[in-house]
Amino acid sequence: MINVVCFGEVLWDIFPQHSKIGGAPLNVATRLQSFNNKVAIISRVGKDTLGDGIVAFLKEKEVNIQGVQTDTNYETGSVNVMLNDKGSASYDIIFPRAWDKIELEQQSIDLVKKSEVFIYGSLASRNDTTRETLYALLKMAKYKVFDINLRPPYYSIEVLTYLMNAANFIKFNDEEIFEIAKELKSETNSLEQTILFIAKKTNTKNICVTKGRHGAILYFNGTFYYNSGYQITVVDTVGAGDSFLATIINALQKNKSPQEALNTACAVGAIVASKEGANPVITNQELEIMLKS
Repeated sequence: MINVVCFGEVLWDIFPQHSKIGGAPLNVATRLQSFNNKVAIISRVGKDTLGDGIVAFLKEKEVNIQGVQTDTNYETGSVNVMLNDKGSASYDIIFPRAWDKIELEQQSIDLVKKSEVFIYGSLASRNDTTRETLYALLKMAKYKVFDINLRPPYYSIEVLTYLMNAANFIKFNDEEIFEIAKELKSETNSLEQTILFIAKKTNTKNICVTKGRHGAILYFNGTFYYNSGYQITVVDTVGAGDSFLATIINALQKNKSPQEALNTACAVGAIVASKEGANPVITNQELEIMLKS
């Protein structure tokens, strides 16, 4: 069991036909909790029905909600999700919402100081209130995992650079790492060389890059590890990267080999993409079958 705190947005993903609870930190938290860890989340919801729904969902998933604040001025977060014919998602993220106003409270400070791992993303830094709270908590955290989710127009290279420099482990997708490296004046088109460029630029020893259906690459303490992906029929990709991140951090923190951690994370991400919504239940049997495939 590891003690983890996830920080950032909680919200409702609104699809054309239905709505699902989501937000990258929430997706990561619930997946980590499903691996029998002690997980808390720091966020903020509105005093409304959507907020009540998120709190009830987190309780049901046994995630610690001591760090979930309630805002009387701003509504609970929501995102309009559009899927293309291949199941890939694009997002219209409503601004401002309650999670843009996460305040630095003593309960949150206590949660972070007691945790072994602190996981945060880039989207939560789109507004100064939540960003300043995150910056303060980063100074208290032991092992910091940065989950990059570039959602135009809600990021800047200055903030991303600060957050990368603070991290012990960074997760990108392949498009994100090339975009950021280009902004930082990288001149290489090789994924491995780009990873090494970012590692040196940000003094980060552990970097993982997902490549969609082509799997992922992990740079861990000076060595590269590879997984070429699993064959599935994609239903929607929402939350697949979040479950991937939760799985690889869970495995690495529990001293699994980097290759085993990467393989398991790719398998879990593939299973999530083969199902509807960001937080489907995954059985051990499903995982074993996927790993063998």
